[in-house]
Amino acid sequence: MLFLWIKALHIVSVVCWFAGLFYLPRLFVYHAQSQDSISQERFVIMERKLYRGIMLPAMIASLVFGIWLLSLTPGFMSQGWMHAKLTLVVLLIGYHHMCGAQLKRFARGENTRSHVFYRWFNEVPVLVLLAVVILVVVKPF
Repeated sequence: MLFLWIKALHIVSVVCWFAGLFYLPRLFVYHAQSQDSISQERFVIMERKLYRGIMLPAMIASLVFGIWLLSLTPGFMSQGWMHAKLTLVVLLIGYHHMCGAQLKRFARGENTRSHVFYRWFNEVPVLVLLAVVILVVVKPF
């Protein structure tokens, strides 16, 4: 029964993390398009609150519950799909931190990228999510 509770909490935390990973780059799109200082200041606050208040705790919870699940099912570590999934998780953590670095650039008024860049940047977590779900459900190798 404990395993199912941990699994449920892992899924909920991953959903919350991905919600932030989908929304923050979208905020970057609008922030890059904004011209007036009031809008830019508002976006800085929204981005910071999303990153620190939702994304960071959700990422930490996802990792804690995921590691806990792995400790309860060590056999998964011998399967190729799990290695692929964990590689994608590491890349996703890197993407998360890239978002944090970009957030700081916006806060300092040092953004040099266009809204078009952020529209493409916003697609990265979609591709990772698609791959992770397929790996976990289908277990192709």
